[in-house]
Amino acid sequence: MVKLNFSGHESFICKQFWLKKGYDFVSNGKNSFSEDQAVVKLGVGKNMVRAIRFWLRAFGITNEEDQTQEIGDYLFGSQGRDLYLESIGSIWLMHYFLVKTSKASIYHLVFNEFRRIRPEFKLEQLKSFIGRTCEQTKGIDYNENTINRDIRVLLNNYLPPSVKSRSEIEDSFSGLLFELQLIGQKTKEDILREEQVTYYSIAANHRDSLPFEVVLFAVLDNSTFGKTITFQDLYSSLNSPGNIFALSHEGLYQKIQEICEAYPECSFSETAGNRVLQISSKLKDKFAILDDYYQK
Repeated sequence: MVKLNFSGHESFICKQFWLKKGYDFVSNGKNSFSEDQAVVKLGVGKNMVRAIRFWLRAFGITNEEDQTQEIGDYLFGSQGRDLYLESIGSIWLMHYFLVKTSKASIYHLVFNEFRRIRPEFKLEQLKSFIGRTCEQTKGIDYNENTINRDIRVLLNNYLPPSVKSRSEIEDSFSGLLFELQLIGQKTKEDILREEQVTYYSIAANHRDSLPFEVVLFAVLDNSTFGKTITFQDLYSSLNSPGNIFALSHEGLYQKIQEICEAYPECSFSETAGNRVLQISSKLKDKFAILDDYYQK
């Protein structure tokens, strides 16, 4: 079990330009989030300063010492491939790191574990799952208010915004992850209670907007995978593409086919019911694979 971390976002979702703004702030080398000048230099309030710092770490852009990490330098550095996260592939990449890094543990738990148990769920069911997980983890004190805030922020990060005023439109559509359409929402009639109940869903799907290069990056980035990987591991093991991207069997199979067509160093065999992806050591490194995507 990975270390569980909750809260830190000050109840703010991650806004579209916060990661670039925060990266530039820390890469300066002279700036510190703990200084009063951070409010002035970042142009936001104190709570938002703390939220930006949290999201930088949660997305793997910086480490606990506020030092930039490889993915941050790759996207936002002097030769950054997508400075303002304009490509949908970059958004998928950020989602991948958010789940994998587990600085914000609720994302790791929801996509690796909970959605497989309950692809459709009520808030109470997610709260109960988080509560049980905390009880089974040594050194974790379950705080209901903290978990409620984490769940609310998670949903607001992914759900399409529902807004009424111009200011609400500008604020809601500045979120980073709702374009991925990973979480759905609908209301059903509860016959026993005679009331409307809201259900959320993270259904397995084809994910047409997900570039196969990002899927291959995730495979190469997973230290538990070797050069020969079973389809089942790709679909359901910890931090697998199937889990993190909520891919259906058919969707994952399609991504693998696209990978093998683009990279002869990869081959997929289906022998006697055993489906296996094989990756040659001659394949480019994982960031060179991303370069192929950004150079299209």
